[in-house]
Amino acid sequence: MLPDRRVQLPRAVVDVRRNAGPGSADDVRIGLFGINYGACADIAVAVAVARAAEATGFDSLWTGEHVVLPDPQVAPSPAPAWLPFLDPAIALAALAQHTKRILLGTGIIILPQRNPLVLAKEMASVDVVSGGRLLFGVGIGYLEPEFRALGIPFEDKGPRTTEYLRAMIALWTQEKPAFEGQFVSFSGINAFPRPVQKPHPPIVFGGHTRASLRRALELGSGWYGFSMDLATTAHCMDMLKETQATHGRGQGLGKLEISITPPAGLPDLETARRYSELGVDRLILLPNVVTRDDLLDYVADAGRTLVGRL
Repeated sequence: MLPDRRVQLPRAVVDVRRNAGPGSADDVRIGLFGINYGACADIAVAVAVARAAEATGFDSLWTGEHVVLPDPQVAPSPAPAWLPFLDPAIALAALAQHTKRILLGTGIIILPQRNPLVLAKEMASVDVVSGGRLLFGVGIGYLEPEFRALGIPFEDKGPRTTEYLRAMIALWTQEKPAFEGQFVSFSGINAFPRPVQKPHPPIVFGGHTRASLRRALELGSGWYGFSMDLATTAHCMDMLKETQATHGRGQGLGKLEISITPPAGLPDLETARRYSELGVDRLILLPNVVTRDDLLDYVADAGRTLVGRL
């Protein structure tokens, strides 16, 4: 039998825990972003960093995703086209074989760009080979040139995301999967193996618009805000609280786990505690270094200054 932490949905909050303070029972967990790109596109580097993060006490590793990038780079593209990105499923499946406990998150997969049945198979496979450690992070995307190159309409990415996710859940959870929608329909099929986690891996929504927050509340176990300083985080937490008051929470989903990536670098302990006071459950750190040795030093520094101290 798997340990409980691998099969239960993560702890979560949607109410703003402004009075929780440091040292409360709801300790902030520490994740690491970027385990599949840049230097970590070399799998030997990724494995070394992943092992170090697990040994140091990080709770999770997170991939980024862009299938293609504009060349030359133009705003709002986040990276030059030459930056290597391993596919999230392949990277996490490889890292699953070199780690034992650390959670493996997609942060995020651009869902409307994917075939939902193929992606459901890939994510179920990652959950199986990792022993139930997948955190399935999704978003709607924002780079129109990327959508255009992939032949995916940019204008309907929001409703396409919601429908694709519902179709994936049907494939993962129904005895005889069937789904009828505008963008995808199926019946008379099945797909095994199913994910280890039941009813399915935790779903984490990225994005900071009200529509993204609404999707997180309706369908997600968590919400993920990327590259957010304290002021932006506080604003999004207020929007999240307002959105829940207006639209409610999906039935049976419990509270919503809040993950935030602060701006690149290593926040000090006082800053990290201020994120905690805003209601953040997990800080997913974004290193501002690029070499293997510097990444390992970054993980060690984070272990000394943040892990277990929040």
